[in-house]
Amino acid sequence: MSNTNMNAQRSEVARLLDQIREEYEAAMRGLSGLSHGTSRHSFITTRMENMGKLQTQLDELIGDNAIALVVTCLENCTDYSASTQANGV
Repeated sequence: MSNTNMNAQRSEVARLLDQIREEYEAAMRGLSGLSHGTSRHSFITTRMENMGKLQTQLDELIGDNAIALVVTCLENCTDYSASTQANGV
């Protein structure tokens, strides 16, 4: 693979990870937002479904290492760190 192709792939991986992080953070904000009931559930479900689609794209690009990158990405999210510490995880 040429350097140009490798750089393009790295950029795509970074873009997908950024989008995954943004979807996760939006879902976490939805948990503490003002809306209630079905609309809140629908919002969070959509964010999680989007994360799944993005993770699938990432998996197609880099294979089995994708899930490890997603975990690392989410562990570095402020909302993830605060929620897991609050829950004793």
